[in-house]
Amino acid sequence: MISQYEIGGNEVKIDASESIAAIPENRTMLVEQLTSEEPVNPEIITGLTTIEQVFEHYKPQIDAEFQNEDGQPVKETFHFRNVSDFGVKKLTEQSPFLKKVNTEKDFYDNLIKQLRSNKVLQRALENAESKQAFIAALQGVLSELNEAENV
Repeated sequence: MISQYEIGGNEVKIDASESIAAIPENRTMLVEQLTSEEPVNPEIITGLTTIEQVFEHYKPQIDAEFQNEDGQPVKETFHFRNVSDFGVKKLTEQSPFLKKVNTEKDFYDNLIKQLRSNKVLQRALENAESKQAFIAALQGVLSELNEAENV
């Protein structure tokens, strides 16, 4: 019997005794350096069948350096136990510095929202005299906060 082949096609012979199944197309292979230093002699690790086992074996971590508002370096180490630890939320949970920055961001976002939606405040800021009084009140609160911080 003569089979009809098309360009780019591969012949797949059907064998009833064949026990090897084709690998499904929806699989992903992850190849990444999970340690900070490259190994002197690469070693083959076998028996790791899940991503959790790979993370448990290599215990990947990275040292990161941030800069605070004073320009001083802030060093932190991030540990990864699974793929989700690479997300912004999980990284923020591990970092006191990023938690502080995120809290400040949330505060300022909320403040801007309040300022844009507060009709009484908007009317007060339209009048030059009441605007100046509001600025003076804010400066007074700021000086009180600075004094309390220095005590």
